[in-house]
Parts: sequence; C-alpha cells; structure tokens
Amino acid sequence: MHIATVNPANGETVKTYHPMDEDELERRLQLAEATFRTYRTTTFEERSRLLHHAAEILDEDQDAVGKVITTEMGKPITQARAEAAKCAKAMHWYADHAAELLADEEPDASDVKDSGASRVLVRYRPLGPVLAVMPWNFPLWQVIRFAAPALMAGNVGLLKHASNVPQTALYLEDLFHRAGFTEGCFQTLLIGSAAVDDLLHDERIKAATLTGSEPAGRAVASTCGEMIKKTVLELGGSDPFVVMPSADLDRAAEVAVTARAQNAGQSCIAAKRFIVHTDVYDAFTERFVAGMKALKVGDPMEEETDVGPLSSEQGRKDLEELVDDAVRAGATVLCGGERPDGPGWFYPPTVLAGIDREMRIHREEAFGPVATLYRVDDLDEAVLIANDTPFGLSSNVWTRDEAEIDRFVRDLEAGGVYLNGMTASHPAFPFGGVKRSGYGRELSGHGIREFCNITTVWHGA
Repeated sequence: MHIATVNPANGETVKTYHPMDEDELERRLQLAEATFRTYRTTTFEERSRLLHHAAEILDEDQDAVGKVITTEMGKPITQARAEAAKCAKAMHWYADHAAELLADEEPDASDVKDSGASRVLVRYRPLGPVLAVMPWNFPLWQVIRFAAPALMAGNVGLLKHASNVPQTALYLEDLFHRAGFTEGCFQTLLIGSAAVDDLLHDERIKAATLTGSEPAGRAVASTCGEMIKKTVLELGGSDPFVVMPSADLDRAAEVAVTARAQNAGQSCIAAKRFIVHTDVYDAFTERFVAGMKALKVGDPMEEETDVGPLSSEQGRKDLEELVDDAVRAGATVLCGGERPDGPGWFYPPTVLAGIDREMRIHREEAFGPVATLYRVDDLDEAVLIANDTPFGLSSNVWTRDEAEIDRFVRDLEAGGVYLNGMTASHPAFPFGGVKRSGYGRELSGHGIREFCNITTVWHGA
C-alpha cells in the first residue's frame, strides 16, 4: 500500500507514510464511539462556536493549505486557495443554519388529533460515527461538505482520504483539533482502500458517504447493504452543456471554457459534452475552441496558470486512451490532443468534434480537460443526447426561451439543471445525482438530514 505525496507537476515523491496498523485503527474506532456518546449531547450553540472557529482558522491558513493541495494533486494555486475559502464559507453557513434545519417539527394539528395524540414531534437525532471515503480532486471541499453538516448534527467523522493527498487529510484532522473539537470528533485514517470493507463491517460505523468512482461506489453500497447501513454516494458525471439559438454565445463560450477546464477538467460536475444547436454551432465552436487554446498550461504554483497537471500518470493514460479511441473512430481534434514533452502529467485543453455513440468517450467520463462537441437540429435531439449517458449528476442549459427552459427542466435526467450559468455547489442547495451518478444528497437541509435518525415522538392524550 502506497500512501504518499507525489508532485504531479514533476513526478517527484515528496513524502511517504506508513498505513495505520490494526491496533491504531482499533484505538481510533474506540475513540470515535466513546466521543460520540458525549458529543451527541452538546448543544447547537457549542457545535456552532467550534465550527465557526474552524472556519476562521481555515481562512487564515488559505495560503499554506493551498500550497499543500497544489503540491499533492496539481490544482493551480489560485484555485486551491479558492477551494479553502469555499470550505470556510460552507462551515460558517452550517454553523449558522444547522439549528434551524434540524429544529423539531410539529405535524398538522388535525393529523395529531386524528392519531389520538396530544402532541407529536419529529426530531432529528445523530446516528453515530460516519465513515467518509473521499477523493483527491477537491481534497478539502469534498471532506468539508460532509464534515460540517455531520458535526453540526452531532455525529462524529472518520475520514479515509485518497492515498495521494495524505498531507491534506492530516491537515483536516488537525484543523478540527485546533478549533477545539474533542479528539475523537474527526479523525483521519491513513489506510488503503482494501481496509475500507472491514471498517464498513464494523458495527461501530453507523453510516458511510463516498465521493469517487462507480466501482468504489458499488463496493461501498454492497457492503453497507449487507450491513443495513445508510449510505450517500456521489459518483461520476458526464454533464451536458446545451447551447440553443437564443443563448448569449459570447458568455456561453466563456463559461464553457471554465466549466470544462477548471481543476484541469478533473471534476465530476464539470461540463463534458457540449451539445449545440446547428444554427449557432459554428459560431459557438469558434469561440469555445479559441478560449480553450488561450488557456495557460504550466506550473500550478504560478499565479497566472490556468491548467495544471493531471493528478497521476495513470489518469493521463486513461484520458489519452479515450481521445485516441475517438480519433480512430473518426472524431476530429479541433485543438490539443497530444501529450506535451517534459516532466509532469500535463495534458492540453482538447476539443473533439464528430462524436458518435460507438466511441468510448460518449459513454465514459473523461476526467481531464477534454471536451466533446455535438451538433443537434432541435430541442428534442438535444434532450436525447443529453440523457444518452449512464450518468446524471448535473446539467447546463443556455437559452432565453421560456418554453425551452420548461422542457429542459422537465426532461433532463440530472440532479441539477443550471440555466445560463455553470454548475457549482453551494451550501444552501442540495447536491447529488441520479442514475450511476449515485444517490442521496449533500449540502443544504437535505444533506444534514441524511445522517440523522428521523424520530417520531408521540405523546398520548
């Protein structure tokens, strides 16, 4: 098992870690169980105070933790600092809103009377230790959007992070400790993927959340199904970006570049398939390709860099295979498409046209800065292609036609429909997908209630 920081900009191993042994894992499980028994009784005011403090510390640490993120997975430094700021914002949001989101609910008085009760309450109670299996691509944000609501609900967290971001994982544990949370409230487990199944079989783990690949999601869901444990899964995505004739083409093309190339395209909610009406196809394509060509690829520590390296050598190989398969099957490369010389796992912003259903890239997620273009004749064809994917995480639609908006909102198979803008997560809005993109929701009130025991409290007359 290899747990290490390997700089993707040059391939150099920076630091390695030994996986935790069974004795240390057992100590931490015992600590999580014991801590939950007392932490669950803390007030919302106390949890809020601690989480606000953690957010303040994270804001102060933006530069330092940003450099760690960039070193470990290659995100351009400006985007890494922005990720830290976003996490602090979400922590403040949950600290401010959790008490309201989890307040006792009183059913309609007529239903209470009909049940023979004098009073009925619906109360949200924490479940216990929650295991989070998290990916490397947003190594702070993916964790915080689980940890902030889980801690505010009174749960405790155990983090199994991706093995290529161990320093970020350890920083997160330290962050909560520095903020004043009891040691067992949030713990990082430096373990490999093979150890996850045993943890999920442990009765002390009450639920699990995973953001990652479809095979990883299947494995976690299977074990948790066997153990009858709640899960939330956020898996892959191949989001459509639909452009109709009434769209603001300049703005749509500008946003399309960011939507595809941010984080070097390594995002589940990145727009990947660009479905453009034939009336504006040529004009949009010209603008979009020019924007992709203009992006600066280079050292992610430099402030002006737009696109850093992919996170791993294997990730680049996987992306190249998808591009090569499409080209062999007749796709046209409008820009990019060739690995650059030199060290590091860089890949250029790439646009492919002439995609058909037989190409792998039509069905599989391209986890890198590679966009596919589709020309469609009408709205029906746009919806058909948008839904012709095993995934259903989010979607983007550019149109000013209200009738078209109604159709897209009704018919797109996705957990979100973003109109005339780019998909982005926000703590106040539910986030998650359908089909093979997973199930359950993160963020908002829906997210904080995922790991709660929704309890009916019935008082006799």
